[in-house]
Amino acid sequence: MNSDQKSMSFIDHLEELRWRIIKTISSVILGGVITFFFIDLILTLLLRPLENINTNNPINLQVLSVQGMFIIKWTIAFIGGLVISVPVITYQIWKFIAPGLYANEKGFVLPLVVFSFFSFCSGIFFSYEILIPYCLNFFAGLSGENILNNFSINHYFSFITWLLLGCGIVFQLPVISFLLSTIGVLTPAFMRHYRRHSIVAIFIVSSFITPPDPVSMVLMAFPLIILFELSIGVSWMVNKTKGFKKNT
Repeated sequence: MNSDQKSMSFIDHLEELRWRIIKTISSVILGGVITFFFIDLILTLLLRPLENINTNNPINLQVLSVQGMFIIKWTIAFIGGLVISVPVITYQIWKFIAPGLYANEKGFVLPLVVFSFFSFCSGIFFSYEILIPYCLNFFAGLSGENILNNFSINHYFSFITWLLLGCGIVFQLPVISFLLSTIGVLTPAFMRHYRRHSIVAIFIVSSFITPPDPVSMVLMAFPLIILFELSIGVSWMVNKTKGFKKNT
């Protein structure tokens, strides 16, 4: 750290945080505006899982309020802006903590931004292709033949976006490991020591994200366990790189 960074007061840090938050919010708003120009295409993609319902009682969506579609479109636009701005959010977080890092640790910013966006998109892809179709078939099949599946379109999109964002966030586990390992909070030994505790926590989190049946819980927990093992590898690589650079 240079002398300017060392002399930053608490107020200076708050000012720095304020500008990081402003830039983050601005990126979300800009991403939301961009998303809104493609909102009809996005809505079509979000409705596509309904075409693969393996039941004799398909799902029919209904708009139950006058402003229903208006609210849905702007909500989807906001979520799209959030997804688009994930690299910006990651970058702003990194820049905020960067003054407290060594010079050799600051070079991780580009891999971090790319890895974060890739992980988030991987979570969304997993949810869209595997988890959402399974959940829709599970819930649609519970109605039987005598009850029609007429769902509110607001509830449908709320359910879909919850699964998409939930998977996108939990797939950030390796990124969190990367950040915490970079600043020296997390080590591979620590993660291996609490592996069994983490697996129990993963199953608990999976039970909240997925429908209340053991198959879907395992379906969600399995990739999370793989991600946890990947996070151990990420932490090991970061600590090894830091040790190598310090020795040279």
